Amino acid sequence: MTYQETCEYLYNQMPMFETQGAIGYKEGLDNSLALDEHFGHPHTKYRTIHVAGTNGKGSCAHTLSAILQMCGYRVGLYTSPHLIDFSERIRVNGIPISEEYVVDFVANEKQFFEPLYPTFFEVTTALAFKYFADKKVDIAVIEVGMGGRLDCTNIITPILSVITNIGLDHQQYLGSSIEQIAMEKAGIIKPGVPVVIGETTPETRMVFEMMAGEANAPITFAENDPEIISVRQVSKYQEYTTKNFGVIRGDLCGNYQEKNTNTILCAVKQLENLGYMVPATCDQNTTCKNREVREAFKNVCGLTGLMGRWMKVADVPLTICDTGHNVPGWEYLTKQLQAMECGHLHIVFGMVEDKDVEGVLSILPKDATYYFTKADNHRAMSENVLQLYAQGLGLKGEAYPDVMTAYQIARDAAENNDLVFIGGSSYVVADFLKNRI
Repeated sequence: MTYQETCEYLYNQMPMFETQGAIGYKEGLDNSLALDEHFGHPHTKYRTIHVAGTNGKGSCAHTLSAILQMCGYRVGLYTSPHLIDFSERIRVNGIPISEEYVVDFVANEKQFFEPLYPTFFEVTTALAFKYFADKKVDIAVIEVGMGGRLDCTNIITPILSVITNIGLDHQQYLGSSIEQIAMEKAGIIKPGVPVVIGETTPETRMVFEMMAGEANAPITFAENDPEIISVRQVSKYQEYTTKNFGVIRGDLCGNYQEKNTNTILCAVKQLENLGYMVPATCDQNTTCKNREVREAFKNVCGLTGLMGRWMKVADVPLTICDTGHNVPGWEYLTKQLQAMECGHLHIVFGMVEDKDVEGVLSILPKDATYYFTKADNHRAMSENVLQLYAQGLGLKGEAYPDVMTAYQIARDAAENNDLVFIGGSSYVVADFLKNRI
């Protein structure tokens, strides 16, 4: 098989949650453990950092990877979903997994894994863990797919666990309450392994304290001792004045990145305590270490290939895309859109059916023109149904059959000083980035 044929085989033969929903979600770690044993427990050949949470885990995972890269480590990075190509999910020092490796893995191993009837994510996680071992990484940053306790990445024992925040998302799989979802995500806490918690509520804090206590895991709440003193926009960067790292200019500019940055810097301090944060060239020099952290924040997209986080794709009219797709994410995005100094807002918008569609629609900017659309994904909500929901909540706009049609009409309608935003779902952003002219 060619690389494209191999990817199609993985997408179509392995149940895939991202495109098929519930049929692609499997509780339990039996297949993950069987695959891990078959490949000789590859994740034990290197150190790992495990990142979970409702929002921000991708940004945190990529930035931690960039920081470790700048400190001279050979770093594996496993994230999901991809936006343009499958290989984005699995990287070493920012370089995507080779097409040849993916093809050979499937050709050589499908005779073993097919009888297991694994999900797409189970197979790709096994692929990532084996690839990192073969590439002899020093450390790998592993992003949870969904939840934590039963996520197939949860066979690792990391040096550090990070949980960014908890919001109502994937309730049909993780539980209907904040406490239940927190319990699932806290499932990545391992005995004796330090854990950093980014944001809490009184309900989730109790869960984290209980779970960490039971595991005798040292727990640090990033919000207890905020590292960031102030934040402002400077040119294309988000500039943070910090207590211990000097002035940091961040490549990632969404307002929500302030919380992520505080979580990341807290994690960096924990890694430093564990002895992992001093570059070989620094000779225990704190100033040098801080320089590496600042360079990583400034260049995270180039170092790791991160896309789709308040990502500017055109200047005239200003055009931005963002993968925020749930109520907690849109609470930040709506405020940022409304604060933009621009003419009129044009929002190309689509969602998947298993999200809190009405919850998101109810907090979207009311004074924008909407271009309701549908991503090329089986879980995507019909653009016409989405338009009906939106009209009932006072939003105005027309429906379009695909993302690029919606975008092109929005772009043509926009004046030079207007803002065009593309989002609502990772898959809307993916369709846009794959097809943009």
